[in-house]
Amino acid sequence: MKHFIPFIVAGDPSEDVTIDLAVALEQMGATILELGVPYSDPLADGPIIQRAASRALKNGMTLTKALELIGRMRKKGVKIPIIVFTYYNPVLQLGEERFFTLARQNGASGVLIPDLPFEESEHMRTLGDTYQIPYISIVAPTSHERIAMIASQAQSFLYCVSSLGVTGIRDSLPAELHEFLQQVKSYSRVPVVVGFGISTAEQVERLQHICDGIVIGSAIVQKIEQLQDELNDVHAREHALIAFSQYVASLIEPLKRVRKNESQTTTTTIKTVPTGQAD
Repeated sequence: MKHFIPFIVAGDPSEDVTIDLAVALEQMGATILELGVPYSDPLADGPIIQRAASRALKNGMTLTKALELIGRMRKKGVKIPIIVFTYYNPVLQLGEERFFTLARQNGASGVLIPDLPFEESEHMRTLGDTYQIPYISIVAPTSHERIAMIASQAQSFLYCVSSLGVTGIRDSLPAELHEFLQQVKSYSRVPVVVGFGISTAEQVERLQHICDGIVIGSAIVQKIEQLQDELNDVHAREHALIAFSQYVASLIEPLKRVRKNESQTTTTTIKTVPTGQAD
């Protein structure tokens, strides 16, 4: 099965709305959710996600609250794996073991830290093993000879950055992306997913045949930004969630067609820790 992995920012535009968005995305066919933790210096993020992070921070969102938000999503019925997307500094400030303890207690399914190089992540990967929270590895077009090394340690899935630079909506994707993904897949023992810049149904159509899953972030976060006033209005929220779902459906329509064709074939499974509130 081709995986649809949406990215949203915890607390944007509010905590309650974030939960409703997670529910809606699961209903739309998301197989994994990436929950971004807002940070004041998001080196890997473009303007759209930076603005979302700023809104969430103004609302008082923290790493601890974001992890607790996962627990609230679980209580609301969200069953798909939830990956915590956070920068390393908030984890360091909270305490690495405290971070993994809260992640497990609240039903997180994995962690992804974009600014922690693979060579410096062994401690976090070891803690992830201890707490049964997979540490997700990232490869980029500049990884070159490091691809084999990173792929050999990959857990759950391997996140491929489609292009250099920060996240954001892109009109086109690099011509060499196909070759890069093929190279990664030749080394990877786990499913290969691709993200950064994927923002149209046409791009999804192009990529779905050469990877196991697609991450869509900025396009979804931008739609949330456009609907934020209605989403924050309890009387208009239901209509706004419908509009949001319709937009997401248009983005991932090619994935749905592929899923129908693959319904009778072997699926590609992404292994994560069991969902739901941990002991």
